[in-house]
Amino acid sequence: MNKKITSALISVFYKDGLETLVQTLHRSGVSIYTTGGTQQFIENLGIPCIAVESVTDYPSILGGRVKTLHPKIFGGILGRRQLEQDMSEMQQYGIPEIDLVIVDLYPFEETLAATDDEKLIIEKIDIGGPSMIRAAAKNFSDLTVLASKEDYSVLNDLLNAQDGSTTLEQRKQFAAKAFQVVMQYDIAISNYFNTETTVLRYGENPHQQARFTGNLQQVFTQLHGKELSYNNLTDTDAAFQLLKEFKDNSEGFFAIIKHTNVCGAALHHDLLQAWQLALAGDPESAFGGVLVCNGVITQEIAEAINEIFFEVLIADSFDAEALTILQQKKNRILLQNLHHNIDRPHEKSVLNGTLVQDEDQGNYSTWNEAGGRTSTEAERKDLIFANILCKHLKSNAIALVKNQQMTGKGCGQTSRIDALKQAIQKSKQFNFELAGAVLASDAFFPFDDCVKIAHAEGITAFIQPGGSIRDKDSMQYCQEQGLAMVITGMRHFKH
Repeated sequence: MNKKITSALISVFYKDGLETLVQTLHRSGVSIYTTGGTQQFIENLGIPCIAVESVTDYPSILGGRVKTLHPKIFGGILGRRQLEQDMSEMQQYGIPEIDLVIVDLYPFEETLAATDDEKLIIEKIDIGGPSMIRAAAKNFSDLTVLASKEDYSVLNDLLNAQDGSTTLEQRKQFAAKAFQVVMQYDIAISNYFNTETTVLRYGENPHQQARFTGNLQQVFTQLHGKELSYNNLTDTDAAFQLLKEFKDNSEGFFAIIKHTNVCGAALHHDLLQAWQLALAGDPESAFGGVLVCNGVITQEIAEAINEIFFEVLIADSFDAEALTILQQKKNRILLQNLHHNIDRPHEKSVLNGTLVQDEDQGNYSTWNEAGGRTSTEAERKDLIFANILCKHLKSNAIALVKNQQMTGKGCGQTSRIDALKQAIQKSKQFNFELAGAVLASDAFFPFDDCVKIAHAEGITAFIQPGGSIRDKDSMQYCQEQGLAMVITGMRHFKH
């Protein structure tokens, strides 16, 4: 049912884009109730408005903390127009009907990003705003509610098109958006109180402000070094995500992370050997990287690692002699893994919202030998290892492995062929022999071109998720050439 708007309560922090909507409401003869800075803004437009204080007969008190929290305001919002008793009580107590509520929230997250002053942060926890928004959204059958400046123009267009009224469906949609705004606001506040917020030196670049919200002490103990930066934390997270893949592996695992990509990795029963093999995979990219392993750093390993420059080293523990060696450089960050379960949804801010997805868990869902022969035991081990490494490379991604050592990788490329060529070039740069190596791809081969290029370099086994309408092209080539190919049924895109 259409509802004509005859009265509105407007109390907003952000005035951007409000002018046009207020002028539309004024032309439609809407009575406007307002507060503080919003009242001054509207009056400066030459538009009359009614101060909330004149309705409540109560001034704004406690430094503005209490001004709209009053029965005459909430009665006007929550009163049910179809109930005779509600309407009678509103008339009895002089409560005005409010048809439209335009309220936004204090900038809590913006304040949190700009300062660590607790008093300033606490004062940006809005009380009246969320209460009015929830009340208006609850009573959407009678009221229209706007909780974001992004909807000013939307409502303005609706009012112009519908003679100053809104439909029930439109009011319900605005209410749904309003509840979402309040929910996200409450989550931000809850996170502030339940986790520690650290203001970082800067973000990815010196001109960007940054902060970390969370409890790092649950994940690791920092034994030495400077404060972790934004980029350190990003790479450290990538290292921990990779390390989880090998938490139950009896062999020693060592990897080097650079800009969240694996640039060197190896499995070996001797952790020192695992380190040497990981470094040999790409000693050039290892400079300034994050190192991670699943064992104990001994004096011997520390002496070997100490020869290169790195930002962070993560290990299960460090021998006393190893710490003495590695602490020689004051800024070098040493982290002891506490094996805390950090499984959590992955979130990313995009456009005007947040993408949330489950963690990419698992290696393969099936093991379908679809080539010209079954993979050998050695190839199978390498294929499993390569597929995990590929999972932790930015798409498009290719990982090359031989004897449980990453010999080359291609990542972040706009074509799979480019990723493969990059991986082969890396292998040749550091003099790896690719004969008998295996290849993992994070997504399917839509043609047989990658398989042919890799085969020409001596690669004998492939692992990929499948799912292309032309899967048979690469499978047929492997069948004709006697190459192994495993179809996993599990894609590992990483954008």
